Amino acid sequence: MKRIYLLLLSLLLAVSVIADPQYEEHLHLEPLPQGLLLASFNFKSNATLKSFEQQHFRYIPRSLGQILQHAKTKELHLRFSSGRWDAESWGARPWDGTKEGGTGVEVWAWIEAETGEDAFFHWITLNHALSGLFCASLNFIDSTRTTRPVQTYEPVGDHSNTSLSSLHLLHGTLPREVVCTENLTPFLKLLPCKGKAGISSLLNGHKLFDASWQSMSIDVRPVCPEKGSECIVEMEQTVDMVLDIERSKRPHDNPIPRPLPVEQLKCDTSKPYSSPNACFPMDMSNMQSWSLSDVFGRPIKGSCLATDVRGDRSESVCIRVPYEHQVFTSQGSIERKDPSSSHRCYVLPENDDFDMALPQQESPAVVSRPTPPLYASRSFTGHGQERGGLQTLLTNPSSKVTVSFTYFETLPWFMKPYLHTLRAQIATSPSHSQGEIIKSIYYRPALDRQRGTQLEIQITVPPASTVRLTYDFEKAILRYTEYPPDANRGFDVAPAVIRLPPNPTDPSSKAVYLRTTSLLLSLPTPDFSMPYNVIILTSTVIALAFGSIYNLLVRRFVGADEVESFSLAKIKERIKARIKGRFGVMVDRFSNKEKKMQ
Repeated sequence: MKRIYLLLLSLLLAVSVIADPQYEEHLHLEPLPQGLLLASFNFKSNATLKSFEQQHFRYIPRSLGQILQHAKTKELHLRFSSGRWDAESWGARPWDGTKEGGTGVEVWAWIEAETGEDAFFHWITLNHALSGLFCASLNFIDSTRTTRPVQTYEPVGDHSNTSLSSLHLLHGTLPREVVCTENLTPFLKLLPCKGKAGISSLLNGHKLFDASWQSMSIDVRPVCPEKGSECIVEMEQTVDMVLDIERSKRPHDNPIPRPLPVEQLKCDTSKPYSSPNACFPMDMSNMQSWSLSDVFGRPIKGSCLATDVRGDRSESVCIRVPYEHQVFTSQGSIERKDPSSSHRCYVLPENDDFDMALPQQESPAVVSRPTPPLYASRSFTGHGQERGGLQTLLTNPSSKVTVSFTYFETLPWFMKPYLHTLRAQIATSPSHSQGEIIKSIYYRPALDRQRGTQLEIQITVPPASTVRLTYDFEKAILRYTEYPPDANRGFDVAPAVIRLPPNPTDPSSKAVYLRTTSLLLSLPTPDFSMPYNVIILTSTVIALAFGSIYNLLVRRFVGADEVESFSLAKIKERIKARIKGRFGVMVDRFSNKEKKMQ
């Protein structure tokens, strides 16, 4: 009877695991122009809402789950980014920019609280806890670096109407933060296989932080299926990077690039000046061969809990190359091609290493990515240390569709914009009025040393047009204790966030996010060598004055007539008396020793 009971229990557990997979991972590879490779790592873990509230942690790590519960955080989005996404050359951003953050560290969360003050208290607690977990400077996000966006962000998770009324959105940035291996190590520790197996075994700090652009993201949100089943808590971790294939293939012992011999050069014969004596090298960056071992320095170490709903091994690695191109993989892997698209996916072997190789192609192995709906660039204008200006260029590449979006900026308190100088005009046709471009403005002014400036603008850009958004600002003078150690470098200004709403005619469409690059603001900087000079001069003056006064107070002054006159004869007598006294002492010591010996 016990055996039958145990058998039924095991079957129920197996069915529950197959019906509700709690972990999945996926790697997407896509060659880009100029010999680059886009690698997107995605990891999803989930747990039932009931087990999460009861602190029964399995795939969602306890270290992060308890922080969210203690800080009453219902939805969290954390980003670590560095580099710049070249939209003009590479096309649209991966994940439509939803997994991307601004340069440095960016975090926003929905916190449950009765008042805004309670929400800010939990927000500070959350940042301090995440700072220790990810070895980052999130504890420096205070009231001056915190904003409350109104139009830019919306909850991604499923929240009830009653809970939405008590949720507070808080957003913070650290554009100065340098992302490094100290942030990658705790990121990998949150995964079930800890970077030892599965696609996470490819994540090497030397390769990731040598990329032209990289972004790490963590998203935690509640998800409630439409069928009425139990709600779950989903944690999604994403790593996106753009690698230079040629630079990544260089060995560690010989990283310096060297020119090829003449006999190995491939000449571009299409050039008019091509001849046997003149060779113009052909650009082979988009046709060179590469493999996972060459680019990442290691193969994939087996699979990591990758099963689908039916219990079969799921597709963990996909690559987007032209359908006619050859792709070689290790034995034991299963290839699944999609004839309708250029994607081909592979099922990893359970215990063996997996490697993928693309031989040198006759044609470029690059499939064009979709064009982004908007191009954005931001820069400073003006000169001087007292005032300046900021200019943002917003270009709509479509020739038919008008683009409407929300433009969100977070400015430090010492950068005070003049809102009356805000101008928006179309560069190609200045005849358009500003009211046709700017639909609404939400402005929250800064308070010195308390909060920064928050600016959200609803903008519309006509087809095939470029809108120039400008305004002037004033630079505040800081206290000398508020400057960083490298004060002459400048102060980092957080990137602007652009949100394009989903298409109302397409229910499956989602919002698209863009971010500009961060800016470096130069403020009036005092000469920090002057305190040193003042300290040295003051110390010298005090030493001279103190020494003179001390001598006057301590020394005894005697008149010249009160001093005894000394002659040469008296000096000789004193010297002889001292010598006799010393000699008498030595004689007494010697006589005492002789008596003791007798």
